[in-house]
Amino acid sequence: MVYRGGLENRFGRKPNGGSNPSLSASRIFVNKDIINIFIWVGVLGAVFAFLWWKGYLLGLRNYWNETAQELKKCTWPTWDELKGSTMLVAVTIVMLGLMTVVVDYAAVILLTKVLKV
Repeated sequence: MVYRGGLENRFGRKPNGGSNPSLSASRIFVNKDIINIFIWVGVLGAVFAFLWWKGYLLGLRNYWNETAQELKKCTWPTWDELKGSTMLVAVTIVMLGLMTVVVDYAAVILLTKVLKV
């Protein structure tokens, strides 16, 4: 039996001559999301195993340890030096912004006079 608008198969199942089963009656035993999770766990596990086998994970660990040792050797700025540098950057940004506005305004005035718009 075909209903108006093709609603006899609105849940994507093949019609069996009767009415459509409810969504709970046609539940699949294994959820598709669980299958996708297992696939991704398998893929990530395979990638991890390959990287371990090739020795890339050891190289990454050595890189991390060497970077941590180099950062311990660095001298970091004091709080007052950091505040001074931050203020210098802020003032420079404001000055650059003002200069951009002035140059843009001058260019507009000059072009309107030259082109007589």
